Amino acid sequence: MSPVADCDKTIRQGRMAKAEEFADAARVVQDLAEGPGDVADAYVTLCVHAGIAASDVICCARLGRYAQGNDHHEAVDLLKTAGPGFEQHLATLLGLKTKSGYSHLPATAGEVKRAGRAVEALLGEARRAHGTLA
Repeated sequence: MSPVADCDKTIRQGRMAKAEEFADAARVVQDLAEGPGDVADAYVTLCVHAGIAASDVICCARLGRYAQGNDHHEAVDLLKTAGPGFEQHLATLLGLKTKSGYSHLPATAGEVKRAGRAVEALLGEARRAHGTLA
């Protein structure tokens, strides 16, 4: 599979739907938690997936292509060309991916906060790029 793929309206719409779905699920998980640390890793992981999908929408809308490989650096670099400044939000989320999804260490309150801010920034920009209200 090529690390960068062409993107059409159908792909962009599908990625936007996934971004919204993961972000909505993250909010629900957080709202239903007994305490702030109860679902920190699940929340961060959902934010990561929402942020990746939102980044794809931004790239699709502005460049007509999106990162599809496993190289996170390439995804960050591509996003930088599509919307300078937003790559830092994707880098933040990708930096939390392994810890929240695969390690034995729980996400901290600060990481939860950073993940939430990063995904909201990317989601807002994806909505603008896609042509929906932010």
